[in-house]
Amino acid sequence: MSFALNRRTFLKSASGVLLGLAYLPGSARAGASNAGTVASSASWDDLARSLKGPLLHKDAPDYATIAAPWNLRFAATLPAGIARCVSPEDVRACLHWAQSNEVPLAIRSGGHSYAGFSTTSGLLLDVSLMNEVGDLDASGRVRLSGGARNANVYAALRPLGRAITHGRCKGVGVAGLVLGGGIGFSQRLQGLACDQLVETEIVIASGELLRCNEVDNADLFWACRGGGGGNFGVNTSLTFQTFPVAVVTVFRLVWRSGLDELLPAALALLPTTPDRLGCKLFVEAGKDEQLELVGQLVGTEGELTSLLAPLYRIATPNEQAVRALPYWDSQEFLSEEGPPEYSHERSRYVFRPVPPEGARTVLDFLRRWPTTHDGAQWKIFLAGGAVAAVPTDATAFVHRKALMLSTIDLSWTPEDDAAAVRANQVWLDEFHAAMQPFTSDESFQ
Repeated sequence: MSFALNRRTFLKSASGVLLGLAYLPGSARAGASNAGTVASSASWDDLARSLKGPLLHKDAPDYATIAAPWNLRFAATLPAGIARCVSPEDVRACLHWAQSNEVPLAIRSGGHSYAGFSTTSGLLLDVSLMNEVGDLDASGRVRLSGGARNANVYAALRPLGRAITHGRCKGVGVAGLVLGGGIGFSQRLQGLACDQLVETEIVIASGELLRCNEVDNADLFWACRGGGGGNFGVNTSLTFQTFPVAVVTVFRLVWRSGLDELLPAALALLPTTPDRLGCKLFVEAGKDEQLELVGQLVGTEGELTSLLAPLYRIATPNEQAVRALPYWDSQEFLSEEGPPEYSHERSRYVFRPVPPEGARTVLDFLRRWPTTHDGAQWKIFLAGGAVAAVPTDATAFVHRKALMLSTIDLSWTPEDDAAAVRANQVWLDEFHAAMQPFTSDESFQ
């Protein structure tokens, strides 16, 4: 058995979590029992005294805002306490206290886990105050604290003309993004964010602070690049190799008719485009259906028009916004607020071109969406390029050879009753199953 296979087996096995937090009571994942001892007031007081950062309970003025996850589907699970850590020492104190008192624990940076993994009824270990971005060193490396968000990266790297692969939503935590792989519009040209990670510091369940890179704790470093956040400990710093950026062409194109011809054409075209193109395709559900392309090209507006000519020949977009902008100005064009919502996403990676019958399946399901007071869509995120150039066993991110990521996104509001939500969940599950022949059994973690 190869060393790489041993590493992969390690991730799947029970031993793979003993370095980290999954054996702490109730901290395996959302949907678990969250069972654990109810700590006494005196115990909570002990924890508060051991922290430099504040410890919040439900009577704190800002508790409700900080406790709420991005996905409001999990908002009913509220922590008994929120430790707003400001240092690795605070993190260590929380891990020791949670184990000693058998209290469930979850880690949160940005709180954007689609599956609610950063929710708990016990202790919420919040690292969002640890959001510093260090100075760029001579080799172009930058060190981020574990709670830094995309907004912190934007602000720090903009004046330097450098970047890492990042997300569009400014409130998303970089740690959660990179530990799951780190997808973004630059991935086809520059690789995943985890490919740019050169070192991380992590507090494991024993309280030990480990420095992990290709030399020191190399197996754990391998696992942190795409193995998922919170599986092995609390990452308190992340050091990245940045890359230079200049002017890019960004775009948003919307078609409101001709989707039966446009969608299969787009699905055939996009995987063949140069790695300089990064984009997402969205198809909205319901009566007012539309197809939208959003993304960036390291190239000119004329090159973009040439690349997308097969789609323009089918139909002229109803809306077009195309701009050549300095990189960080372009990211403001592409950014989205991503406010909290009730949502459920299901995804599958795609390893071969989606055939016309796959496109018909997408449109058929979207046209018979049961409806909510919010929305539903099918979307793909274009992959390949530099992502696929890295060997599958080089990091824990296993989806290297995928052409794209296919996702069904469902959202609703409190106005939708339980029966409506159930009907939509059934629709989502059926849609997800129907896409399996055109996709794979691999999902975005």
